[in-house]
Order: sequence, then C-alpha cells, then structure tokens
Amino acid sequence: MQFGRYGYRRITALLRHEGWRVNHKRVERIWRQEGLKVPSRQPKRRRLWLGDGSCIRLRPQHPNHVWSYDFVADRTHDGRKLRMLTVIDEYTRRCLAIRVERRLRSSDVIDVLAELMARHGVPAHIRSDNGPEFTAEAVRVWIARLGAKTLFIEPGSPWENGYNESFNGKLRDELLNMEQFETLKEAQVLIERWRWQYNHRRPHSSLGYRPPAPETWALADVALGAAV
Repeated sequence: MQFGRYGYRRITALLRHEGWRVNHKRVERIWRQEGLKVPSRQPKRRRLWLGDGSCIRLRPQHPNHVWSYDFVADRTHDGRKLRMLTVIDEYTRRCLAIRVERRLRSSDVIDVLAELMARHGVPAHIRSDNGPEFTAEAVRVWIARLGAKTLFIEPGSPWENGYNESFNGKLRDELLNMEQFETLKEAQVLIERWRWQYNHRRPHSSLGYRPPAPETWALADVALGAAV
C-alpha cells in the first residue's frame, strides 16, 4: 500500500488535493469500517528551547535560516551497511537532500552542503549533532568561511535536533521499515523517489496539510535525481 502509514486526516488532505469533496469524518468512518490501521498517537514533544542558553533556543524564522542534518543507518538484503545523510530546511520542512552511500565521511558532508548552497544559497545557521563527521575541523572551517554559524546539540540529547529527528522517523516509518533493498543503487533510487514525494505530495500537518515544496519545483528535483 503506497500510503500505508498515513492516517485518515492525511488521506483526506490527499483526496482534497485530487479534487474530491470529502469530509474527514466520512474518511475516518470508512477507514475504521475497512479495518485500516490508524497510527498510534505520538508522545508529547519537548519544547525546542532550554533555559541554559543552548543552541536549541534558536527557532527557524524564514527559509534558509536554519538547516539541520543527521545520519540514518540501514542495510541492504545482504547485510551490508547503508548510511544516509539527511538535510532539511527547518522552516519550510523541505528535505533538501538525502545522500545514500555505504560509508560517509566529513568530506561527503562538505560535498553535499556545497551542492545545496550552490542551489539554495548559504543558510544563516546549520544544526547538527556532535558526530565526528560533523565536528571535523575541515567541516567547521569550511562552514565558517562561508559565513554560516554551526549549532551543535548536547551529547545524548537528540530532541535538540527535533526537526531532523522527526523527519528521520518518518523516513524510517514510511520507507525503510517497508522496503527491502537489494543493492545500493536500488536504495538510492527508491529513497530519492520518496524524498520527492515527501516534498511535493505528502501533506504535512504542521503546514496545514500542504506539502512543503510547490509543484513548480518538481521537474528540477526529478532531473537532479535522474542525474545522480
């Protein structure tokens, strides 16, 4: 099922975008009659600021204000590791990139950020954890030279990178837990396809059940994915 992890509210938003005139209560009634799974209520989130002056106090105010990035791990069917570098714009919720490789180093982080900055401009701040790929001196110096400020979360405090943690959870729940990748190339293609859908079709509750990126950007993203 293509949207097997969507709840009835998100399905209602998709139907309305397709031109259906439907009430969410009717969709919920059909949803339950058919025995479809309604995702369980998520636990309450902690607020994205602390009283001790840590970097989490900074909330995104406009596009390109704060980017955040993190790693996600998975495996192909043969047991070999996959690593994904996810980058999002915290204000728009748009996923700017998902780089999928067997291994990712600090040089790969720089390559991904350089490509994104060439397309979107330099963000004011870049938030990440304290992993070696992110705290490597080469990465910090390179970012500083471009005029962006780095925000490192406290060790063992993933909620401080809440926007990216939320995105990574959706990636795992809606794709990684449902697909078996035979090869690295298959993983790259399917993950990039999911990223396009996430940006251009998936309704986001925090955005009034609208996708984060306008459809006019779709062809450019598809062309980029085909070139990878």
